[in-house]
Amino acid sequence: MRPRRVRYLTLVGALVATAIVTVGPGPASADEKPRPSPTVTEIRARGEIVVGTKFDQPLFGLRDATTGEVDGFDVEIARLVVREVFGRRVARNIRFVETPSRTREDALTSGAADLVVATYTITPEREAVIDFAGPYYISGQAILTRKADTMIRDAADLGGRPVCTVAGSTSATNLTAVAPTAVPVLVDTYSECVARLRAGSVDAVTTDEAILLGYLAAEPGAFRLAGSPFTTEPYGIGIAPGDPALVREVGAALRTAFRDGSWTRAWKRTIGRTGAPVPEPPSATSRQARR
Repeated sequence: MRPRRVRYLTLVGALVATAIVTVGPGPASADEKPRPSPTVTEIRARGEIVVGTKFDQPLFGLRDATTGEVDGFDVEIARLVVREVFGRRVARNIRFVETPSRTREDALTSGAADLVVATYTITPEREAVIDFAGPYYISGQAILTRKADTMIRDAADLGGRPVCTVAGSTSATNLTAVAPTAVPVLVDTYSECVARLRAGSVDAVTTDEAILLGYLAAEPGAFRLAGSPFTTEPYGIGIAPGDPALVREVGAALRTAFRDGSWTRAWKRTIGRTGAPVPEPPSATSRQARR
């Protein structure tokens, strides 16, 4: 019987070794809890949080010039995450600061913002600098042009034309890839791009379709979308590097919002005003793909 026992123990040892290699190191014991986030502790003690967002994007982050209030889907997402992770006292004291595309990483790494929720596409290049939780929304890059301009039907028609987008955005990189002979006009904000399109100094604006829908709704009859989206843009919540516990907690807050309907309600209050059908929240597969 001894040889059979040896074979059994050998098999068990092999399975244990395989599990260690496959799963990686876990907690030292079943009772060990993940370390709490130092950022959460500090912000709760402070009683206030600073969130970076856009101030010029209808439906996502738009600042009212009269009241100073910021409204949009990104703002709603920030509020529900802050309430879940940091508590209601902090959620009553969110200070929103403007973070244009080119300043988002700097805002996080310098400490000027605690979180950034600003139509922030998750990319490997950005993940090398900061951390992300999410995605909480999936969009795709599209083209906005004047309604009277029927010559632009898709990205292939942008060759030789001045096309506006924002410096430091994924849209600028994608434009070069899909329309290498287009003439990029790079500015700081998409509202400036739309102003140039309206004035006729550029022939098109390109960025995520969800952003362009806001400008389309703001000026009915002035613009149109040309063609279909040609990229996939997963929006994540930017977090300064070095606090994996905060990434986990923000990710868990988003999953709660997907399940309990608060994500859908936020969408209906903002993007849903365009009449677009409510999409499904990002799937578990798409979230896991970013980890």
